[in-house]
Amino acid sequence: MRAASRLLQHSLRLTLFTHDHCSLCVDVKSVMSRVWDRRHFEYREVDILAEENRRWKELYVHDIPVVHVDRTATLATQNGETTAAARKLKHRFTEQQLEKVMDEVERA
Repeated sequence: MRAASRLLQHSLRLTLFTHDHCSLCVDVKSVMSRVWDRRHFEYREVDILAEENRRWKELYVHDIPVVHVDRTATLATQNGETTAAARKLKHRFTEQQLEKVMDEVERA
């Protein structure tokens, strides 16, 4: 029974760091959506302008959109939170570039 429930979990989580006035973020969401159609993953979106996300604003205010790619198994040891050490993609990237990083994280 454990194995079956484990299969229902996604092996990766993609966290998009964004804010309301990010025009590049629209493009990145489109890329992520097309990848999702082929390959499912957990998705989380973080508004860096929200008060509770101040640490991410300090890191990424000039870099968004930023996507962290984490293994969900690794997140379990980090209270479910991504870290600055996660594999990242910034600004503009293609579906192929995203999937390449996803492959690398899954193999690590």
